[in-house]
Amino acid sequence: MCPECNEITITVDTLEKTVELASIFAETIKPGDILCLSGDLGAGKTTFTQALCKALGVTEHVTSPTFNIMNQYEGRLPIYHFDVYRIAEPDEMYEIGFDEYLNGMGVSIIEWAPLVEVLIPEDAVWMIIKTTGETSRTICLRGPSEKLGRLTHEVIGH
Repeated sequence: MCPECNEITITVDTLEKTVELASIFAETIKPGDILCLSGDLGAGKTTFTQALCKALGVTEHVTSPTFNIMNQYEGRLPIYHFDVYRIAEPDEMYEIGFDEYLNGMGVSIIEWAPLVEVLIPEDAVWMIIKTTGETSRTICLRGPSEKLGRLTHEVIGH
């Protein structure tokens, strides 16, 4: 974790609040932003990604790219959606040009990001989702202060 990083914890108690959080992110997300998602199976990583893509103007159905590692979507920005659950070694990501996507003109969303953490730049934003009930989640956001402030501006009331 970078020394200039902060942490913000948000509690959502409904699916609608998760969708609302994704919409807030979509308003301020920029090309080159990297969002690393972590959480148990069923915690809501793909649900958040689907809501974020929809808020960014993606009209096609967004699915988790578990078997093909990456799906690309077009919205207000290009979206590179990775699911690295089945990656055995982080170096496998080089075969698909992972670093080129991370440094591209779109937004990278990486589900199961801890599996490739060694490849992720320090300025990425991490979203750790913990299930606390049937529809409630605690979401811990970690990342550079500037990015967290920009992405969560409306949530934390600045």
